[in-house]
Amino acid sequence: MSDVRTCLWFEREAEAAARFYTGLLPDSRIDAVQRAPGPWPGGAVGDVILVAFTLGGRGFQGLNGGVPADYGTAASISVTCADQAEVDRIWDALVGAGGTPIACGWLRDRWGVPWQVVPALLPRLLADPDPAVAARAFAAMQEMVKLDAGALERAAAG
Repeated sequence: MSDVRTCLWFEREAEAAARFYTGLLPDSRIDAVQRAPGPWPGGAVGDVILVAFTLGGRGFQGLNGGVPADYGTAASISVTCADQAEVDRIWDALVGAGGTPIACGWLRDRWGVPWQVVPALLPRLLADPDPAVAARAFAAMQEMVKLDAGALERAAAG
């Protein structure tokens, strides 16, 4: 089977980003660090050009492209968290290391990579068979920056 990985572009900090990311989530590790065998537009011989890593059991790679990347909002790393403590830990680590909160559980880390940090109960609340429950949870989510599982549950309950 083919190895499918999401590739994240960095100017020159792919290894630092991969090490930071793999420290956040269980089942994460650096798999390989590839160094440039010759000079390249973004650097010199021996510079890190590619880092293969596993994040939460899924394959990623960080590529040092030599120029900044603009990630936009079309893709993000989405983390479904078991509870509020995990939401807080991951969110606070990403924002605390130079990230920027956005809205509705979204943030950008210090490298500009978009993330969604979501409590596991949110998809269940939004899919509740009672449309009023789902609508209350959805309205509450839209008012939040970092998602608050307890507040979402209280809103859903009415």
